[in-house]
Amino acid sequence: MTRSRRVPAQDAMFLWGETPETMFHVASLMPFTPPAGAGPSYLRDLTAHLREAPVEAPWNLKLSHPQLLMHPLQSWVQDEGFDIDYHVRRSALASPGDERELGVLVSRLHSHQIDFSRPPWEMHIIEGLEGGRFAIYTKVHHALVDGFTGVKLQGRMLSKDPEKRDMPFFFSLPPTKRPRHQREALSLRDRLSAPVTGVAKGVGAVVGMGNDVTRAVVKLQTDRLKDPAVVDSFSAPHTILNGRTGRNRRFATQQYDMERLRALSRQSGGTVNDVVMAICGGGLRAYLTELDALPTKPLIAFMPVSLRGADDEGGGNKVGATLATMGTDHAEPIARLRAVIESTEKAKASMSGMSQLAALAWSGYMLAPQGPQVLSAMAGVRNPFPVAFNVCLSNVPGPREVLYLNGSRLEAIYPMSIPIHGMALNITLESYADTLNFGFIGDRDSVPHLQKLAVHTGEALAELEAAYAARSKPAKRTTAKRTTAKKATKKTTTPKRAT
Repeated sequence: MTRSRRVPAQDAMFLWGETPETMFHVASLMPFTPPAGAGPSYLRDLTAHLREAPVEAPWNLKLSHPQLLMHPLQSWVQDEGFDIDYHVRRSALASPGDERELGVLVSRLHSHQIDFSRPPWEMHIIEGLEGGRFAIYTKVHHALVDGFTGVKLQGRMLSKDPEKRDMPFFFSLPPTKRPRHQREALSLRDRLSAPVTGVAKGVGAVVGMGNDVTRAVVKLQTDRLKDPAVVDSFSAPHTILNGRTGRNRRFATQQYDMERLRALSRQSGGTVNDVVMAICGGGLRAYLTELDALPTKPLIAFMPVSLRGADDEGGGNKVGATLATMGTDHAEPIARLRAVIESTEKAKASMSGMSQLAALAWSGYMLAPQGPQVLSAMAGVRNPFPVAFNVCLSNVPGPREVLYLNGSRLEAIYPMSIPIHGMALNITLESYADTLNFGFIGDRDSVPHLQKLAVHTGEALAELEAAYAARSKPAKRTTAKRTTAKKATKKTTTPKRAT
């Protein structure tokens, strides 16, 4: 008998919103440099090895009712006819392919809806890049795993040893089990009392959640009255980024040395995330100015926050959210960063001390206005009410060391996320070794010339560095020679000009 498990409500939301125009799959693009001496059959052998590897849950699970994604009894069931050749594919660019051609291909792959009659993931090995390089594009539906889990599992298929050749692939790795002391069998007394204590704890958790969220809402609105800079659910302006999306996507990338961002973090007193927010704000300011579409009010970013523990690699989603300004109303880069720091500090303070359940409820409150915006965008009409945010900006912690896949050196990890109606642009970052990798994914029509935004972000980083460098230079001093007053004489003297 096939085992099944119900799709939790938070995961099911990504199924309920799925349409050909709003696709809830996430992806990553990983370029590799093959090892020295790799022969012409290297990628063929790698693909063959992939297709022979075992497949573990959740990667062998499909939906019980793929034709009705909103089915009330939707469950994950094992795919008894799992076809690895469907999920693992080879693609090629016209050699030698450059980064632009790779971006065009990946944009098209990301524009295709996942087949829900199968386990909702695909892996494409793309060859033909300049210098004999290749890339791996992997996409998975957000209902199956969240980005945090996907990064954890992908990291486990890579090795710090360039000589390692037998690492298992991510779909052959089950999520890490909980420590044994957390899985020990309950005593008979504990089992008998579990339902009662479980209900009591559940009631207590809900009451505590309500108190936490109520206090946070009251404090937010009180602070908002005192300080217009405080961001709430109605602070974002309407922009071209908040309209209806089609099914086609554009993708662009940037990679920056982490030390550049850390240096600005030290100089400003903010976090690396604050610096990232400021340079993305600077890039968007320049990009929207070129399109004559920059609003007077600052853009507001929706920032997903992982609510998982350090050892939690389970499937599904445990994600909260908060809102903060991107400082796009400031032309001066340091002033923009200061506005971001002030906003993110207040946002963090709002969620401080909350339980996971309370944080989820708080996130729902903060994002609530976006629901009518999405519905009005789907209907093709303008929402007369304020939107909750303009852009999704997410930072996923990635591997800290240089990693290898069967001897091939991983160059970068570019994440790709989800544009939807009402949010046509999504910027996701992932750290890798000493770099931070930016993935810009947007609707092809609502966000034209997306590569320009990526370029403007790099320019904003350089401008911020130049601004702090100018402040750190000592000002030139002008030394004036003192003139000594002389006693009056019959001879008139002309005083020397001070230099």
